[in-house]
Amino acid sequence: MVHWSPFVQSFKKKYPWVQLAGHQGNFKAGECGTILKKHTPKEQWALRKLMADILRPYIPEYKGVVEKNSEKYVQMQDLLGEFDNPSVMDCKIGTRTYLEEELKKAREKPKLRKDMYQKMIEIDPTEPTSEEHRLGAVTKPRYMQWREFMSSSATLGFRIEGVKKGDGHSSRDYKTVRTKDQISECFNFFIDGDPSIQTKYIRRLKAIRATLESSEFFALHEVIGSSLLFVHDRTGKASVWMIDFGKTTPLPPSESNDHRTPWVEGNHEDGYLFGLDMMIEVFSDMKPKKCPVETNSNKPSTKTDPTPATAPSAMDTQSGSTSTDAVDTTQPSEALPISSSISNVSSTASPPSVTAAPS
Repeated sequence: MVHWSPFVQSFKKKYPWVQLAGHQGNFKAGECGTILKKHTPKEQWALRKLMADILRPYIPEYKGVVEKNSEKYVQMQDLLGEFDNPSVMDCKIGTRTYLEEELKKAREKPKLRKDMYQKMIEIDPTEPTSEEHRLGAVTKPRYMQWREFMSSSATLGFRIEGVKKGDGHSSRDYKTVRTKDQISECFNFFIDGDPSIQTKYIRRLKAIRATLESSEFFALHEVIGSSLLFVHDRTGKASVWMIDFGKTTPLPPSESNDHRTPWVEGNHEDGYLFGLDMMIEVFSDMKPKKCPVETNSNKPSTKTDPTPATAPSAMDTQSGSTSTDAVDTTQPSEALPISSSISNVSSTASPPSVTAAPS
């Protein structure tokens, strides 16, 4: 039982993304300075391995497994703990957010999802096939493939999942943000046009990329559904962490990934470094400009092409679509200590308005 306390009040205030993401049951306040995320064996295993890898400075510090009310949770250090009223952005990284085994299982034993069909037609009523319309349902891989083609995942290797700004404004309305210009506008909105925050994020992303390219763990694993968590505050402190390892899977023996090769079913490539390359490019090319005080009339627009690329249909067996600079020397003074934690901020800040339906 988590008792009401100043820490829990702080937790609820600092983590409104938990409500936005619909993951209320996945997180709890832990001991002071930690958070608890619902336990999955894959994520626990990955975090334990990462604590011994050179990627450790960029990963939430794993503090073991605890049990509350008969539920198991992974305990991690609070990544936001040393920030003052932080702004937070979650970007899903990679060209693919589903495991190859999920495709295989769905072909062998399709499970129809009415909820995902509803989400699909809210954004594009013309997307489902006539058979999917008749059933009023789609399979999960079909929905996830479509999501990637609707967003920037398939073309740029990452997508914005959510943003929460320090002033409390939050949004997850990024489902059809697809172009570099649209993403640049969203990034600028997130940092409020602050070039010093931009520089710190670029430096940190390049340090992560350099470390990934030398990491044995990274070379030998398929990293699916992971995110990069961006955090900054009004004091100028800023950093980025790798989070969410519930779908991180070891590759078959004697295989390795370069994380840039386009995915073809069977090669296990995830497009992680391709996405990171594109993200660094967008951040670097962005010309920061101060955002005006936000009103309904002056909110920046990120309207999308009304005819986005068509995603693979239901159980296609076709193949999907689908860094190394100096270490971040500013980290000790400008970012959190080398380890900290939070996981899955899959929905958090108030962006430019986007023409997409709520999830």
